[in-house]
Amino acid sequence: MKRHLIYIISLLCLTSCVNYDDVSEATQVKVQLVMPTEFTQGSDLEGHEVTLSLGSQTTSAITDAQGIATFQNIVPDVYNVSTSWEITASQYKTLSGETVTASACTVAGNLNSQLLSANYATTPLQLPTQVSINRDIVIGKIYSAGSKDTNNRPYRAGKYIELYNQSDKTIDVAGLYIAMVEHDNPQAYTLTNLHADFADSVVLAAQVFRIPATTPYPVAPGGTVLLVNSAIDHSGIDSLEHNLLDADFEAKDAEGNYQNNPATPALENVSSIYSLLSNMNLVQGGPCGIIIFRTDEDVTSWPLTYAYGKTKGTQWRLIPKRVIIDGVDYLKKKATGVDVSTKRLYDDIDAGYTNINAIAGWTGEVVYRRTSKTASDGHKILMDTNNSSNDFKVSTTIKPREYDEE
Repeated sequence: MKRHLIYIISLLCLTSCVNYDDVSEATQVKVQLVMPTEFTQGSDLEGHEVTLSLGSQTTSAITDAQGIATFQNIVPDVYNVSTSWEITASQYKTLSGETVTASACTVAGNLNSQLLSANYATTPLQLPTQVSINRDIVIGKIYSAGSKDTNNRPYRAGKYIELYNQSDKTIDVAGLYIAMVEHDNPQAYTLTNLHADFADSVVLAAQVFRIPATTPYPVAPGGTVLLVNSAIDHSGIDSLEHNLLDADFEAKDAEGNYQNNPATPALENVSSIYSLLSNMNLVQGGPCGIIIFRTDEDVTSWPLTYAYGKTKGTQWRLIPKRVIIDGVDYLKKKATGVDVSTKRLYDDIDAGYTNINAIAGWTGEVVYRRTSKTASDGHKILMDTNNSSNDFKVSTTIKPREYDEE
């Protein structure tokens, strides 16, 4: 009995002497850029900022000639890792051998929820990057959260999407398509499923609308296009709602659930999974991904698909990735946070995602692009790093056609 007692006491002493401090001990972390596959003629590795984000805290480091950014005193944890920089059209041609018509391109990379530890002190974490052509027209705002009316009932009618002209020239948006990305729970197709069945070539759309192509619709530099479900003044419903009387286009509600404005031109309803829904189905808490695209093809001739592994039920329209101009992956926030595995858009469309802070919505929260800089003519250039985690913010006070200066 005495020997057993001595053994137990010795074991307790041994256990109490174990040092667990190294589990969270600060360490050096290295991140190495992997250049886009298009850069076959050269490299552009040195002098780029790489950022580690943990909640609201960020830290940055600059890459060396080997494309390695070295971070000191990093506490092991799960971080988002990102980078982005702009190159000119001539730089793109030098690096890729190809010519682009745009004035500039953005190189960006993003790794979400990456565990960083001493494992990367000597062997760098590889950060793949993609190149995207800087877009003239981008998705500037999405208001899908909704609010509550004076009787505390959910209010949906004031939702809208806003497009923004980034360029220094007037853009004709006639014929532009706007699509709501598939938003089922569980999702109809994961990115892994899309890779397996469609070789990463398509995005699933629940609804597709089009700005009428019959009449030119020019948008000046810094100008916006406001697309709504109900072009009336909603500001009397709740302080979080907005006056949408000056909307550019309205998704006319054939079922009469929303009040429409006869003076506001109609969005064309091109394709929908809902037989009895003609307005834009912008989901309150998300997911509520949006893409915009152009094509001369007949969109209704593009294939439909059932959910992965299914042969009946809802069918979604397959949008070829090749026609997409811009996309925002807007995910749902849960009590446990945002599940990154529910992303619908490939990294070369949106390397990150955005979301509102509320779980269920009804909070008047708008997701909107941050302001990056001001052009020489005075109009704002919005953040467009091909990563909505970097590019978008959430507000309950920003109004239609307004963007904050940062």
